[in-house]
Amino acid sequence: MWTLAHPAWLLLVALLPLAGWHARRTMRAGRDDGLVLVHGNLEPLTQGGGPSAPGVALPLMLEGLALALLLLALAQPRWIGDWIPEAPQGREIVLLIDTSKTMSIGDFELHGRPAERLSVLKSLVARFVRARRGDRFGVIVFASRAATLVPPTFDSGLVSGVIDRVQVGIAGDDTALGDAIGLALKQLGERPRLRPALILFSDGGDSNTGDILPREAVSLARHAGVPVYTVQIGSDLFAAGRPESPATASAEPGLEAIARLTGGRYYQAGNRSALQGVIDDIGAREPTVPRPATRRAVREWYWLPLLLAAALFSLGGLIRIGRGGV
Repeated sequence: MWTLAHPAWLLLVALLPLAGWHARRTMRAGRDDGLVLVHGNLEPLTQGGGPSAPGVALPLMLEGLALALLLLALAQPRWIGDWIPEAPQGREIVLLIDTSKTMSIGDFELHGRPAERLSVLKSLVARFVRARRGDRFGVIVFASRAATLVPPTFDSGLVSGVIDRVQVGIAGDDTALGDAIGLALKQLGERPRLRPALILFSDGGDSNTGDILPREAVSLARHAGVPVYTVQIGSDLFAAGRPESPATASAEPGLEAIARLTGGRYYQAGNRSALQGVIDDIGAREPTVPRPATRRAVREWYWLPLLLAAALFSLGGLIRIGRGGV
């Protein structure tokens, strides 16, 4: 759809005929003002009486058209195109990645070869981050201690790049589960946020270190209304979800209990395809919210009448020079 940004400039087009009439009258007066050229070699020019009427009219017409094009350029013609889709309103998601020594167990498969749990997890999580438009992601690794690698940011390239560089053992060898959840909640609470969620990836080992107990972290998450999705990586002696014995009934909550108490969901992923399904399901449960488009594509065309006006001015000037006009 064609439109003008400042159509009022076109009102001045009505003055162009008056300007042309005044210019012709001024040129005629210039020819009849009694000017005499006394140099003998210029006698033929004095006999001609100045430029002829056709020689004056054509440059005037070209310059008048050029002025009209200048006014059109000032009016800023533009083409209004389709609506531009707005980025969806996303989520604020903090990824908690277990880097304890048990995440180096090679019971997964990648490209037909045995692979460490953490290696497979990194590739899938990085792909998940890159596919989510509008989300703000943070990354926390935990083992003997919890550490923030990336605070919540919209820079998905930065987040996926940092995830690719995570290594087993960078935060120790144990499992400070409570510290990781507490640190993530602190990251979410330091700034205005979108709808928050935590996704915790771990092999399900018992939390055996840290300053914050898992039950205390669960209480904080419930108070803040932040769901915690827990994903158990692999299936071995460290797996969560084992039947509780009377001796362990008072133990700290495991991955399944953490998810249930915070309103999240607990998953088990014993291989790569299962882990991919888990990540897809979490993405479906925490969808981005589409927003209505508020802007349209605009292409400016003021440069075209401006270029044509310059060409007509130049042509008119050349005609004046060639016919001896002033």
